[in-house]
Amino acid sequence: MTEKNKTEKTAKPKSKDIAKKSDGKKAKIINKKAAPKPSNKAQKEQQDWKDKYLRLSAEFDNYRKRTLKEKADLTKFAGEEILRDFLSVTDDMDRAIQSMENTRDLQSLEEGILLISNKLSDFLTKEGIQEIECLHKSFDPESHEALTKIPAPKKNLKGKVVDVIEKGYYLKGKIIRYPKVVVGE
Repeated sequence: MTEKNKTEKTAKPKSKDIAKKSDGKKAKIINKKAAPKPSNKAQKEQQDWKDKYLRLSAEFDNYRKRTLKEKADLTKFAGEEILRDFLSVTDDMDRAIQSMENTRDLQSLEEGILLISNKLSDFLTKEGIQEIECLHKSFDPESHEALTKIPAPKKNLKGKVVDVIEKGYYLKGKIIRYPKVVVGE
């Protein structure tokens, strides 16, 4: 390099100053051309964006709280409609109990209880609940709960369900209560 090139490289740039610290050491190069101060229009636009952000953030927070409350209400009152429909069956049952105290006609009492039983079965069917048929069927540990084993009353009932202690039910194809059964051996 020539002498001229060396002095040009070591010379101070024209647009920058070197600031000195109080101890005399070089600090950093400061650009004389400082960034222009934001204009009123830019400040207003920045304030508008900040305002929009705050409003959107508050709106999202309100949405989140509202959906959490709605979800809690849904789980809390999920069975409300079903239970409201079921109340008519309980009303019929109450009327049957009252008539049992006043009547001695067992035939009409039996008919009333059968009507209530049919109404209850219709209600359960409407809600998607089906009874699991298992009497005299092969025992399946995946879909039955065996309470005990007894000697089979007939030879063809070995390994099959000979008695149902408690009925089991499906809800739209899913077992919600397993039948409790007695198995013949």
